Amino acid sequence: MPHPAKTARIRWLLPTLALGLLLFLPGLVIADVTNPLCSGEKVFFDPGNGEDIIVPSGFTVSVFAKGLNAPTAVAFRGNAKKFEVFVLESGHGLPSICNDEEKFQNTHAPGTPNPFTPDILVFNETGTLIAGPLGKPTDATSVTGGSDVFQPHGPAIDIAFENGFNGGRLFASDSNQSLRTTGNNNSSRIVTVNPDTGSVSPFITGLPTGDHPAEQITFKGDWIYWSQGSTTNSGVVGRDNGGGANQQDIPCQDIKLSDNVFDSGGGVKTSGYSPFGMRRPGATVTAFESATGPGICDGAILRANHHAKNPKDTVEPFSWGYRNPYGIRFAPDDHPLRGGLFVTENGEDERGARPTENAPDRLHLAQQNPDGSPDYHGWPDRFGFLDSTQAMFNPTGGPGDDLCNPPAMPVFNAAACRAAITAADVPVRHVLAFPPQAITAALALEPADVAIVGVDFVPDSFVHGPVRRGAALAGREGDFGFAAANGNPEEGHDIQLINFKDPLQLQLQRFAYNSTFEQAFVGRIHGINRPVDLKFGPDDCAYLVDYGAVRDFGQSDPDSKFQVAGDGPLVQFPGTGVVWKICRTAGH
Repeated sequence: MPHPAKTARIRWLLPTLALGLLLFLPGLVIADVTNPLCSGEKVFFDPGNGEDIIVPSGFTVSVFAKGLNAPTAVAFRGNAKKFEVFVLESGHGLPSICNDEEKFQNTHAPGTPNPFTPDILVFNETGTLIAGPLGKPTDATSVTGGSDVFQPHGPAIDIAFENGFNGGRLFASDSNQSLRTTGNNNSSRIVTVNPDTGSVSPFITGLPTGDHPAEQITFKGDWIYWSQGSTTNSGVVGRDNGGGANQQDIPCQDIKLSDNVFDSGGGVKTSGYSPFGMRRPGATVTAFESATGPGICDGAILRANHHAKNPKDTVEPFSWGYRNPYGIRFAPDDHPLRGGLFVTENGEDERGARPTENAPDRLHLAQQNPDGSPDYHGWPDRFGFLDSTQAMFNPTGGPGDDLCNPPAMPVFNAAACRAAITAADVPVRHVLAFPPQAITAALALEPADVAIVGVDFVPDSFVHGPVRRGAALAGREGDFGFAAANGNPEEGHDIQLINFKDPLQLQLQRFAYNSTFEQAFVGRIHGINRPVDLKFGPDDCAYLVDYGAVRDFGQSDPDSKFQVAGDGPLVQFPGTGVVWKICRTAGH
């Protein structure tokens, strides 16, 4: 392994020479970053010292690391005085020709670091890069993959040490989900990563992969838990799922389908929990149908014994009936949640074969039933507290809807789109004939399209001002422009404070957010773009992982729209990721 200091210098300098971004030279301020594959796509980037981020009195914001490539997670090893910070860069995570790791590999000189493949960087407690990139596919493996690296097409989502700050094995989740095509279905994995050499070893393979892969990881006792997102937007494979090539959702219990089929245009109609174009109204779908092993399903919290000789044989659903359960964290035993698993869930989008609008994000308490079966939280026919057929969820037509794209509509037309969607997809009809068991209600609802993601409970030393003992902080990544803004001012692209009371009651408020514009690149300010993970370090500071700037459909903010037709739907900008650090102010 190269000497850490030499590795650090290479890490900072090569992207500079290859991409012309100059982002990685310490102390240099650059105002505009260009996507390395789509020269017409640019964004502002200058985090400064976070001067435009508002936090409550008694807290301070600083930049821990910047110039990162789509970071999605952070993990720590050590104690309050001396520790290491492991930062996961996710690679190609969002669909666009501008984010294609194969195209980058084929158009840049050999040896040029590929910003669209996953890796781990290691920093010390002062923010100095000391090792990495770890687990990164090389030139030889960046297209074909390798046996001891992350999967090249990404994204990798989370990393976590099995013993917390005490280390042990480093686990990660990765996939080839970004390709969203047949052959990359069931590509999600749980892997272990040697924190010294970066060697990646499969731990559990063959997990569902579609709209959402295997995501965040946590531990309790002998079990590793992970959030396994749904493979579709709202229970039906549509053209938004790799042109229909993605796998169908996999139920965790036997279900009976409704008689409804959902229209993708071109004569293709599809039942829920079924391959694209398969109609099976009223059919019974058995638990784990089409999975690569027993106990594997999606839209769920899964777990396995991480000490077992064959861990895949121990996989079982802990809780299910979610669209995209993302953040997972166990509460303290003396908390109002009584040590339970707290879950953040992302709601449905206006896209695909079963488009919806105004679906809220949700907060949940996940738990197995007394008989060991998973509890059920209502998806795909319950959006929060309400049935999908409620008028508030009626789609109004958008550029991501199947009936507003070829072959149904050769050229997008807003008026024709609205008419087609109103005729075919209003109301949002049921996927299931009836729920497989009684529904466990959400604890609380979030606004639509805030995309609440990584979450952690605050240490006692962080309690101050509005932050109460036992509170949680959660990142809210923000919308991707599939629908209109969720309010004025719009919520998302911020950090939420969640206080708990006993008997159980949740109180929600914004904790950290930009002073003016929702996204820093849009307002050309020193602030947050897309917070995706938040974890507390050994120093009791919150480390906020900011994915960086993304250009999108622009339905909620026209200034965020991709700038060249055909570059969308979602354009990543390597080098705009940041890890922010939020601490209690000394003396408060």
